[in-house]
Amino acid sequence: MERISGQVAAVIYFNEDNGYSVLRLRVDDGSQAIVVGCIPLAAPGESLTAWGEWTRHAAHGEQFRAAYTERTMPTGAAAIFDYLSSRTIKGIGPATAALIVGKFGDASLEVLHDHPEKLAELRGISREKAEQMSAAFRHQTGMRSLMEYLGAAGIAPLLALRLYRCYGDEALDMVRENPYLLAGVQIGATFAEADALALANGIEADSPQRIAAALLFELRHNADNGHCFLPVDKLTAATAQLIGVEAEQVGEGLDILLDAGDVVCEPVSNVTACYLAPLYAAEVYVARRLREMALEPAETASVDVERIAEKIESEQGIRFAPLQRRALEAAASRRLVVITGGPGTGKTTSVRAVLALFDAMGLETMLAAPTGQAAKRLGDLTGRDASTIHRLLEASFSPETDSTVFRKCESDRLRCGALIVDECSMVDMTLMRAVLAAVSPSCRLVLVGDADQLPSVGPGAVFRDVIRSGVAETVRLTEIFRQKQASRIVVGAHQINRGEIPDLRANKGDFFFLRRREPDAAAETIIELCRERLPKNMAMRPDQIQVLTPTRKGPAGTEELNRRLQEALNPPAVGKQEFAFAGRIFREGDRVMQVRNDYDILWHADSGESGYGVFNGDIGYIDSIDPAAESFVIRFDSRRAEYVYEQASELDHAWATTVHKSQGSEYRAVVLSAVRAAPQLMYRSLLYTAVTRAAELLVIVGDDEVIRVMTENARRAKRYSGLRLRMVDDG
Repeated sequence: MERISGQVAAVIYFNEDNGYSVLRLRVDDGSQAIVVGCIPLAAPGESLTAWGEWTRHAAHGEQFRAAYTERTMPTGAAAIFDYLSSRTIKGIGPATAALIVGKFGDASLEVLHDHPEKLAELRGISREKAEQMSAAFRHQTGMRSLMEYLGAAGIAPLLALRLYRCYGDEALDMVRENPYLLAGVQIGATFAEADALALANGIEADSPQRIAAALLFELRHNADNGHCFLPVDKLTAATAQLIGVEAEQVGEGLDILLDAGDVVCEPVSNVTACYLAPLYAAEVYVARRLREMALEPAETASVDVERIAEKIESEQGIRFAPLQRRALEAAASRRLVVITGGPGTGKTTSVRAVLALFDAMGLETMLAAPTGQAAKRLGDLTGRDASTIHRLLEASFSPETDSTVFRKCESDRLRCGALIVDECSMVDMTLMRAVLAAVSPSCRLVLVGDADQLPSVGPGAVFRDVIRSGVAETVRLTEIFRQKQASRIVVGAHQINRGEIPDLRANKGDFFFLRRREPDAAAETIIELCRERLPKNMAMRPDQIQVLTPTRKGPAGTEELNRRLQEALNPPAVGKQEFAFAGRIFREGDRVMQVRNDYDILWHADSGESGYGVFNGDIGYIDSIDPAAESFVIRFDSRRAEYVYEQASELDHAWATTVHKSQGSEYRAVVLSAVRAAPQLMYRSLLYTAVTRAAELLVIVGDDEVIRVMTENARRAKRYSGLRLRMVDDG
């Protein structure tokens, strides 16, 4: 990297949300330069050394883009006056700066930091105002020190900003004491980055602190892969390999975590299970509450289920199948009901009927789903308001626990008599715990979903385990209704689910197969379908077409397909803004997906409502880009959210997405890339999930041998969870 040093002459622009700044620097050689980058709270008068590269901005000319900086507080009365009079410290302007520097001279900053009581000796400055000015100054110096400390280790300024937001003035002391804070959920550094900082600051390779951090990382990493616990022997072996220590030393680190209450170990089936303490508590709570709800009958009400069913049939012009009537009867008498079934089996009709039943019983009913798209579809299908679970429960992030917290809980429950949750196969253990904590003891809970789809991305296989326990009243809808039998998508999905290879030769109706044995040829056909054939021949707009693939890698994986689809569907044009980030181009009009929960993003709805939080899986379009502010706006349906360039690390392009990321969504048209991928991705429930995402049209492009292999591979990825056993166990 190149290096530049000098004194800050002026702050041209500063973004409080991300620390992005545009500075005019008076360089040591007497010249001036524009320096841009994440440099929070810079002020005139301070000395700055920056490492980075020279770039040329289309509108603003030559700039030095700083990756890391070192900053020194101004010295000498003149420089200190420049600094204080710039209004960078709340409560201090030119007049107050003149008073302070006139009285304390070169010692002004020391007085401001350590002796605010001396400021109160000055005319017009009360003791309260002096304390406020000192606190504002300490805030700035704390942020500066933190950024310099982490920047020296090559850790991005945005991570320092997140750390400071979480821990405030104590952030530097806390990260010095425990560098592994950086690898927490909200900060987002990798374990390798945190570990390198720890080792560089003298933590021994076999220290208990490092081993404990590695154990927690392994448990969190595997929770992200779906496991509620790990067998102790597997956890020990994985941790020893990760940090290069002996298994016996790992055992000592585990004892420390057990004594501290950070993890819990107990027998589950035939293994000794090791849980993160919050996940253990969640699993125990979910099992207890679901068992109680399943075994305790609901309060009886004077309602004639048969009459209500006949009324709904008359109003909607339908005839309930026996299993749908059974779902109604169960909802009338039980507190917990599970409704499951594949596409075309009448889940939506059953949900509408249950809603009408609850209305007749005088119950206020709320509707929720795990993702924004699933909630929108649920609302459209029922004609009622539906919300994501996170928004219904008013989710936020707690830096104290480094986890999501929900305002709606045991102390402030939802005010409803019934809650219907759709797409329950996506609900993980921690989210189900939050749902159950937010409903009152008398509330009815209806869980709806397809148990044969992929399980949740997060820990557990809650929906499947609840059904397998046999404790909950479960209605499995199996009949494909007459109006759906003409759909080859529905028929093909059920064939795949039974292990039967669908007919790939009959290219008609809503199901087509285009054989392309080579990945490059498959990718070329996929691009052609999205750019020309489907819009022209099927009247499908590009924004109604979703490309799905099992894998991110290869010519027909999401990374390469998104690059080519962007080129085909949203090419560069005069007046269309774009920016580069981490080797990718983001352009106005791009379809993008949020890939991590971010509770700090402010959004504004078209209705005038505003709030915070964009969640993993939300899909939107880049509405506008502001190069001067290095920010951009994404429209998520009726909401607009402002991002800064650095937050592009939280986004993926979304013309093509993995099947896992498509859960809970339904698209008018799906183009499925069926080429060879890693063996662990070639299985039946993944193919079944992909096929069932298509509402009107499915085009599979690829190798028929891949379809055969996936259909015949009925394995389910093993997930370590004790929920089913705990629900069955009456102890």
